[in-house]
Amino acid sequence: MNLLSPTEWEILLLSLKVSGVAMLAALPVAFALAWVLARWRFPGKVLLDAAVHLPLVLPPVVTGWLLLIAFSPNAPLGRFLEQALGLTFLFRWTGAALAAAVMALPLMVRAMRLSLEAVDRRLESAARTLGAGPWRTFTSVTLPLSANGILAALVLGLARSVGEFGATITFASNIPGETQTLPLAIYSALQMPGSDIQVARLAGLSVALSVAALVLSEWLARRSGQEKGRHVL
Repeated sequence: MNLLSPTEWEILLLSLKVSGVAMLAALPVAFALAWVLARWRFPGKVLLDAAVHLPLVLPPVVTGWLLLIAFSPNAPLGRFLEQALGLTFLFRWTGAALAAAVMALPLMVRAMRLSLEAVDRRLESAARTLGAGPWRTFTSVTLPLSANGILAALVLGLARSVGEFGATITFASNIPGETQTLPLAIYSALQMPGSDIQVARLAGLSVALSVAALVLSEWLARRSGQEKGRHVL
């Protein structure tokens, strides 16, 4: 007996596609922001930090509305992306991915920043003393020591993007087969009488994915801490 119907499989696969693309888009941006916040000192750093974490405190509907203003075909940015690159976000699965990436970004930046700040700077100084340049020091010392923390941030962001609802439904709508991810499908099923079993299956699937992602993220974070401790010793 199949645990999920064909429609539910479609919802699951769409959710994984949206979340995967969101993480691919958010990863370089999150790492760059984490690096700047962890390693640089400059005027306005507090404002940048606040702007990065704004999606955590804003209502998701407001975040979705801001995305709607910025990326609609009538907005300068949205018009440019559509004409120059052929990218359309409004009422498309790409819009759901963008909303998920924006909502997951603060969690990813925070986790990556903590991982980078935990790297012993003395090891980097020792590598430079031995003749390693900035890039060699980064690839041979900084990145290996922070890799598990970065992966933990990626998994945490994935869990957040799988559960994204408010910004997605505001920006990309709730279109079956196009933007209807797991949370949106659960919301739609709740509106229909006699759909308790479907809601339970979808909710159980959502809980299982989130718990698995959180456990993996915690394991990676602990492993990262242990490896840094061994290097310090």
